[in-house]
Amino acid sequence: MKKSDIGVIGLAVMGENLVLNMEDKGFTVSVFNRTTQRVSSFLETRAMGKNILGAYTLDEFVQQLTRPRKVMLLVKAGDAVDDLIDTLVPLLEPGDIIIDGGNSNYQDTIRRTKLVESKGLLYVGTGVSGGEEGALLGPSMMPGGSQSAWQYIMPIFQAICAKVDDTPCCEWLGGNGAGHYVKMVHNGIEYGDMQIICEMYQLMRDLLGMNAGDISKVFSRWNETDLSSYLIEITAEILGFINETGTYEVDRILDTAGQKGTGKWTSVAALDLGVPLTLICESVFSRCLSSLKDERVAAAKLIHKKASAFCGDRDALVDDIGKALLASKIISYAQGFSLLKAASAVYGWGLDCGTIALIWRGGCIIRSVFLNRIKEAFDLEPGLDNLILSCYFQQKLEESLDAWRRVAAIALIHGIPAPAICSALTYFDGYTCSSLPVNLMQAQRDYFGSHMYERLDAPRGKFFHTNWTGRSGETSATIYSV
Repeated sequence: MKKSDIGVIGLAVMGENLVLNMEDKGFTVSVFNRTTQRVSSFLETRAMGKNILGAYTLDEFVQQLTRPRKVMLLVKAGDAVDDLIDTLVPLLEPGDIIIDGGNSNYQDTIRRTKLVESKGLLYVGTGVSGGEEGALLGPSMMPGGSQSAWQYIMPIFQAICAKVDDTPCCEWLGGNGAGHYVKMVHNGIEYGDMQIICEMYQLMRDLLGMNAGDISKVFSRWNETDLSSYLIEITAEILGFINETGTYEVDRILDTAGQKGTGKWTSVAALDLGVPLTLICESVFSRCLSSLKDERVAAAKLIHKKASAFCGDRDALVDDIGKALLASKIISYAQGFSLLKAASAVYGWGLDCGTIALIWRGGCIIRSVFLNRIKEAFDLEPGLDNLILSCYFQQKLEESLDAWRRVAAIALIHGIPAPAICSALTYFDGYTCSSLPVNLMQAQRDYFGSHMYERLDAPRGKFFHTNWTGRSGETSATIYSV
């Protein structure tokens, strides 16, 4: 019987496209879907005449695979993954590999890796970015889990992934949940990028009165600069798209944003590790605020905000908006990579930030021209604390700073919501401020809770308590954690 190199479970659009991608690269693929009619439909249409084998039971599916068997799950994250693992494990043999290619929470992947390895099998959690087109033509892939599985899946993954300068946009990242964590942070940066772009669009639309076609031309121009990226490119195309009525399609789309949870997971992970992910968190909250459409419409009728027309140099403001967009985008990536570094230390993954930048250069949603600069920055200084400290990004931020401040100020003055732009700027100012006012906060905490504080005239790690009222005595609470 003919055997397959890999099997894929789940024939939604991503599953079908990845299967076709694998087959196109010379691999024989077996497919299974819970609703078996989808298997028949796929084999009779897109898969017809190709080296793709259909299976109508999981047992038949497993028997079609060469050993070590490689089973890739492309199903909805959550219980469906656990159910499939429970069903597959008794059908597999020691050394076989289960691969989760969905958007699973990294904590689930850590748990599943431990469980599957305890059964003598190998487990890989793989982030896959690039959407439907990426799955078919070459995605960015972020695998992590059982290290010994990499030698078997590498030839397939690096064949089907995107390539930039002949370098595969797929590399092994680390143990258990590393791959899905990196994908989660990728999506968090994506949230930030998209929110920043939308805020710049609103400034040009609502403050300058530009139509979608005019704004499209601005984004097209920006895509020839340091801002060049997939999201800038598709934004220009979206804004310029004219529908069957002869109007811009974007103007009739309801302003409520959806989300699948990875942005929230990124924000929660940052809070757990104490990493200031301000821009990305604001981007998540902005989507939440957008969902309150009826409340926003009612509030707009009740609350009368005094609107003032912009009287300055319009072309100069558009130029400033481009610089503020670049600066804010840098902060989005800087915060994301700071979270990756912190998680790597906590979970012992040994994440290589330069490698992550490399695999994000092609196939994925946040691919951009300055990912090369990020790779260079971490190659030059692997222990770099924050991207904004590298020469290139420091220079770009300093060059953009005045324009960035003007755009944030104009947005606030004219009542244009710009939470991502403003939080990015505030983060930058806070990170580059050598003396923050939290000395007063520490005094407050010590006053009402005896939480103690460190002093400028003493070594770090030595704590003090003051009897501020003369009534509390000298007993202090536990030492605070930073």
